[in-house]
Amino acid sequence: MPDSIDPRVFLFTALALLTAYLLLTWYRTAVAATRAGRRVDGWSERPNFYENAVGFVTNFFDTLGIGSFAPTTSLFKLRQVVSDENIPGTMMIGHTPPVVIQAFIFIAIITVDPVTLVTMLVASVLGAWLGAGVVAKLPRYKIQVGMGIALLIAAVTFVLAIFEITAVGGEATGLSGANLAIAAAVMFVLGALMTIGIGMYAPTMIVVSLMGMGPVAAFPIMMGASAFLMPVAGLRFLKAGRYGLKAALGLAIGGIPAVLIAAFIVKSLPLNYMRWLVVVVVLYAAILMLRSAVQERRGVGAGSGSGP
Repeated sequence: MPDSIDPRVFLFTALALLTAYLLLTWYRTAVAATRAGRRVDGWSERPNFYENAVGFVTNFFDTLGIGSFAPTTSLFKLRQVVSDENIPGTMMIGHTPPVVIQAFIFIAIITVDPVTLVTMLVASVLGAWLGAGVVAKLPRYKIQVGMGIALLIAAVTFVLAIFEITAVGGEATGLSGANLAIAAAVMFVLGALMTIGIGMYAPTMIVVSLMGMGPVAAFPIMMGASAFLMPVAGLRFLKAGRYGLKAALGLAIGGIPAVLIAAFIVKSLPLNYMRWLVVVVVLYAAILMLRSAVQERRGVGAGSGSGP
């Protein structure tokens, strides 16, 4: 009896088709806008060194789980690369190709139980599609404060586990039963929160680790979820024309080689180093989350930056 088809084949196929549709739409809308004479945000120019460098640096750290949206926003504002209203669309479109490559690489090279992987990815996508309307009505400030505090507590707990003071974490490659159901429910919520700018990288790392899986198992899960969600969001920005073509191309062109380099680093890190990487990522995300909450309270508004 022949072996069953690896579920990852279906993930790769679906992701490839979705990404191809995004790229085709990007090309068509860009050509149409250029022919119509659009010039805003350096539309008709080629990406410069700075934009390519931003793509390289932000996607390098994104591949390590740090997230790319917060640093990209800061670097774009520093040089006024695109107008503020076009920054979200530029990031969503430009970072999509590197994130898709991240997903392909990590799903292929990091061993995660296929049922666990597919279940958590589907849960996050369903959360983004079905839960977006609900979370959009919730007070963003309170979500950021709650998530920031929860991440700080989780980081402390994980540090205690590294020093073997508490029994948290493990090296499992999959979940089953109640643990899988709980993880899927959390991923559903994280997928919904991502639609309002609450990053999912750090929370996913913590969920995976607290459930007893190895921290490296979080990478195919969180990158895969982002890779499915970002093209869908990017299509909305493309059709609305709310992005800067030159800057988006710079993010993609600079980001792809950075992903290839950083993915090798993640794969090669010893387990103990990977656990400390999780702590750094979670603390960074918690600080950004709480800072964003303060800005939100003051009426400034900013994304959490813990993931795309």
